[in-house]
Amino acid sequence: MVKQTAGQDSLGDFAPKFAELNDDILFGEVWSREAQLSLKMRSILTVSALVSKGLVDSSFQFHVVNAKKNGVTKEEMAEILTHLAFYAGWPNAWAAFRVAVDVYKEDNGADGGLFGLGEPNTAYAPYFTGSSYLNPLTDPGQTIFLANVTFEPGCRNNWHVHHASKDGGQILLCTNGRGWYQEWNREARELFPGDVVFIPAGVKHWHGAARDSWFSHVAFEAPGEDCSNEWLEPVDDEQYGKLR
Repeated sequence: MVKQTAGQDSLGDFAPKFAELNDDILFGEVWSREAQLSLKMRSILTVSALVSKGLVDSSFQFHVVNAKKNGVTKEEMAEILTHLAFYAGWPNAWAAFRVAVDVYKEDNGADGGLFGLGEPNTAYAPYFTGSSYLNPLTDPGQTIFLANVTFEPGCRNNWHVHHASKDGGQILLCTNGRGWYQEWNREARELFPGDVVFIPAGVKHWHGAARDSWFSHVAFEAPGEDCSNEWLEPVDDEQYGKLR
């Protein structure tokens, strides 16, 4: 259930019943009915209703931030507001864009960050949910292979295992955006630029972008004997959707 305390924090003393309805009913029950509509769809509907009414105050900013958290990408938000402009009014859309630009200003990782975007990662596309990009930093034929991997918002690779009879494994050097790494039967770890992840051989895991951010890391294939990679099932959508 979505937990909200804005009503209690702002109006708990002055209008306790309104605060209760706002926090427990509107955000607690209505927003938590994911069986009917996803959080992302509820965010899109709410943003659309507020723009149509010309309400682009602090509450609108809150809902744009919430939409970003619920998986509405910068590109999707731009398209939503462009579409609304023809129905809700051009001035309303301009006002909404000013808020949205500020909220999404951190989404600057579409260029691949420090090492560049590279090309669409088509060879491994069957093992990714969403689009990814690969920029090799060394020749694949060399003993040590380095590549910059960039994930679009919401993109992640399948569960997989790096096998080796001796040594091996993988090291991730995070360079841009926000992402996630998770090992089987362990809590997911949030990743930021400067983080380093060592993945021993034989460990089932996945990694990828957060829902609202591009993410890039340099992947370093550690030398070893009899190294191979085993691709497994995709990350469960519901499980991934719980990560913020």
